[in-house]
Amino acid sequence: MPNAVSAIEIHPVFRFNPQQDKERDMTTWITICDTCKREGWDAAQNPLTDGEVLAALIEEHALGTAIKTRRVSCLMGCDNSCNVAIQADGKLSYTLGKFDPTDEAAQGVVDYAKAHAESTSGQVPYREWPQAVKGHFVTRHMPLPDGE
Repeated sequence: MPNAVSAIEIHPVFRFNPQQDKERDMTTWITICDTCKREGWDAAQNPLTDGEVLAALIEEHALGTAIKTRRVSCLMGCDNSCNVAIQADGKLSYTLGKFDPTDEAAQGVVDYAKAHAESTSGQVPYREWPQAVKGHFVTRHMPLPDGE
């Protein structure tokens, strides 16, 4: 008997195909803007940008997990700083912002990224979101279509 569900439709342009996705690198990445500066940031009083502080905290919390991190200089979300993106090949991606560079925020971002990694589509049910990321979602991006 053929498999009754060969692909699950999540969005008209995003189809989850279990067989195809087994072949992908499904690593979840946290991309952190290290140039973010929240309102009131003062270079004379702070040798590091708010983004650099948040990046260091996220990197620390991600150590020993399957989550990978990278820093970039500008996610172009300056009105929403501090910004991060949660991404994986073939999955929904998210931009989150308006974070204070705190331990709690960093742990929440890493915990959300772990849930994203465990999700087949990248979608994480709201009830599973860490409190520290609620209210911080800025954008959601569909995965790029395969070879179309």
